[in-house]
Amino acid sequence: MQASSQTVREPDQAAPGLLLDLEERIWRRRALLLPAAVYLGVRALGVVVLTVFAALHDTSLLSRIAAWDGQWYLKIAASGYELGPVPDALGHPNPHTPRAFFPAYPFLIRLLAPAFGFTTAALVVSLAAGLVAAYGLARLGRLVRGGSRRAGYVLVALFAATPMSVVLTMAYTEALFCALAVWTLVAVLERRWEFAGVCCLVAGLVRSTALALVVAVVVAALFALARREGGGRPLAALAVAPVGLFGYLWWTGMRVRPESGFEAQLSTWSDLEWQGWRTRFDGGVSTIRFVAEVLTGSDSAMSVLTVAVILGALAGLALLARRETVLAVYAAGVMVMCLGSSSLMHAKPRLLLPAFTLLVPVAIALAKRRTNTVWWVCSGVALASAWFGAFALTVWQYAI
Repeated sequence: MQASSQTVREPDQAAPGLLLDLEERIWRRRALLLPAAVYLGVRALGVVVLTVFAALHDTSLLSRIAAWDGQWYLKIAASGYELGPVPDALGHPNPHTPRAFFPAYPFLIRLLAPAFGFTTAALVVSLAAGLVAAYGLARLGRLVRGGSRRAGYVLVALFAATPMSVVLTMAYTEALFCALAVWTLVAVLERRWEFAGVCCLVAGLVRSTALALVVAVVVAALFALARREGGGRPLAALAVAPVGLFGYLWWTGMRVRPESGFEAQLSTWSDLEWQGWRTRFDGGVSTIRFVAEVLTGSDSAMSVLTVAVILGALAGLALLARRETVLAVYAAGVMVMCLGSSSLMHAKPRLLLPAFTLLVPVAIALAKRRTNTVWWVCSGVALASAWFGAFALTVWQYAI
């Protein structure tokens, strides 16, 4: 009788376990889709607001998301770097100006163009890269000290809603670069040195901001070697990480100045930036002058917002410096390259977008709040970002 009684109760005892297992499976499936859902939701809001602004200002959505640098990338994807003499910043024809744009993004556009056409291919690359970045950010939010799964999701939302996140859904390189950068940093934190080196190499073929990423990988690898972590594997990252960036700079120099020495060839890209856009590293003099002029006499909303983004980034760096060293080194590198340059001042919010690690302390702090608080803060930031992006591409008449 006792054995029979136990037999009857076994299904009842197993039921809670089966239910918990089913709930766990459902949660894992939702968690798998959540980074993509958060990212796409925020970016969809931005596209909707941009569509409304485009209609109000008698332009089209497509012309806006393929504007400015997007036109350069589409032309390079279609015809290569030999576009003929292109006017530089002073109006002088210069056949080498297109080489200021790195090759990886137009290469991917060209690869997909037979299936989608060039403009759609550019947007597909940006969309796919943004999703890859979202999953990398979700993972980064769990890896950092004090992080959690929830902090990772909040980090995705904040990244998708940065002030100039509109470029993540444009024919620009930010989405592709950020995807490679975040997975490089994730690999460094997880001590997957070979993968970190390869991601950093490819990032070096996307944009010059990769210099900050190279520095971060090198610093992390040197620390690991000093602590005798990972054997000789950090050496792989040291060897591979700089190859993409410096390889392209050297190749550009070889094409433009084949008779010059190695040092002059490496500096060729910087010379093209100066000739084409009057952009060069000046130690931050131009940025300081711009901030001072805006705070003391500007009546331009775009200028005031740009200064607000710059000041916010500086505050974010102060908070980040207390956490993971490699993340702070990377963000500091991006900021030095951006704020220390005489590039277009109103492009600073876009150029600061790759410094996404500045959002990590904010994401961790916000993730500890109540769900309603997280929802309202992220929604408010997303709306503000959508307005800012739409304003910059339709009301503001200059390049971003």
